[in-house]
Amino acid sequence: MTNLTQQTLADALKGLEKGDFTSVELTQAHIDAMALTKELNAFITETPEIALKQAAESDKRRASGTVGLLEGIPIAIKDLFCTKNVQTTAASHILEGFVPEYESTVTSNLWADGAVMLGKVNLDQFAMGSANTTSHFGNVVNPWKKNDGSNDQLVPGGSSGGSAASVAAHTSMAATGTDTGGSIRQPAAFCGITGIKPTYGRCSRWGVVAFASSLDQAGAFARNVEDSALLLESMSGFDAKDSTSADLAVPNFAGALTGDIKGLKVGIPKEYRVDGMPEEIEKLWQQGIEWLKDAGAEIVDVSLPHTKYALPTYYIIAPAECSSNLARYDGVRYGLRVEGEDLTDSYEKTRAEGFGDEVKRRIMIGTYALSSGYYDAYYIKAQKVRRLISNDFTDAYKKCDVLLTPTAPSSAFVIGENDDDPIKMYLNDVFTVPCSLAGLPGMSVPAGLDSKGLPLGLQIIGRPWDEETVLRVGGVIENAAKFPFL
Repeated sequence: MTNLTQQTLADALKGLEKGDFTSVELTQAHIDAMALTKELNAFITETPEIALKQAAESDKRRASGTVGLLEGIPIAIKDLFCTKNVQTTAASHILEGFVPEYESTVTSNLWADGAVMLGKVNLDQFAMGSANTTSHFGNVVNPWKKNDGSNDQLVPGGSSGGSAASVAAHTSMAATGTDTGGSIRQPAAFCGITGIKPTYGRCSRWGVVAFASSLDQAGAFARNVEDSALLLESMSGFDAKDSTSADLAVPNFAGALTGDIKGLKVGIPKEYRVDGMPEEIEKLWQQGIEWLKDAGAEIVDVSLPHTKYALPTYYIIAPAECSSNLARYDGVRYGLRVEGEDLTDSYEKTRAEGFGDEVKRRIMIGTYALSSGYYDAYYIKAQKVRRLISNDFTDAYKKCDVLLTPTAPSSAFVIGENDDDPIKMYLNDVFTVPCSLAGLPGMSVPAGLDSKGLPLGLQIIGRPWDEETVLRVGGVIENAAKFPFL
């Protein structure tokens, strides 16, 4: 019963099956770990009473022979997923105190499979950010530290920084996240864990607070590839309540981790060799290529010629959809309400007080892009370029099975370092945004450390609905890297 928080999710399932410990004991160990890591500010709402009740019920089910895929495993839920009778804030002031009367489809799937909820974790407000510094509830702190003795507090990445930090700090065995332009993969890289965004439509968006509806996709964080596969399998599935949900069978994702990639063609897109990319990241990318070659894969050069337009395209489409989605927060139906002299004044005061600066910035950009006289010039043009970006991937997959790229252009940076430069902050997503625009599955796997002792990740991008190959390649990289987890 020692080190219950140090084992993998898969090992914990085996321990529960053998009776080495109970779900209540496993859950209590993580609740205790949460208390010791409060300085990370990973959780917005802790739910220890719910967790222990769910764990006790799980132990009863196991004793009766009923065992779900994640039976008895304590996990964290990004505070973008609606959870019945538990506050859901999207890390915003405007939704502070909002308690849904319904459960998101993804979390319903998890509870049906026996998972245990430790609490709701922090994020950039409405999932808008790359550093988890825009939350109304304060910054999340990365559990990793530089090796220079400076003790600087580092960002965990965003928007799913609380999810990534909680997994890296061993306060949860796994966590849900959402990825709009890289919000699972980039935090996973910054925190030295695995994170997978599945194909758009693999996981239901019903009950997930919307940022950009054509881009948002739920996904999984864990400390290794197998654990991510187990969590993703539980989260996935068709949902009639979500018109973008795909009516496809959910594969046995963990079963795909055979370690055999002999003959697999791995594409290396030349456009991802961007100007000013740190030599350490270039070197790690080359190391990843060598690992896959040694495992029997064939390396092929490919081109994604419209990659350079991905960031500007994303930062037109995503804010435009955000502008539309966030119009519902008016102080009338739910959440914060600030009284004004009349209805319009109440709207204005509620939104001014309820939204943070980054959310306001994106609403303004999106509203401008959708306004009369600019809609065709900006939004429609961006959608046309998005199609070209998607076509690039289609063409590339005629030559290869997966793509290998860096996940992020840097390791975790100091909190506040880029806050005065939104463009520099947006560039954190330069390697992850194209995959999101095309709706493809992408995964970040920790593969090495930089000179400061901070984690760096490699990204695997797959064909639509081919998460199995992405996971299989991720497993090979993981085995070769032997990454030094916290």
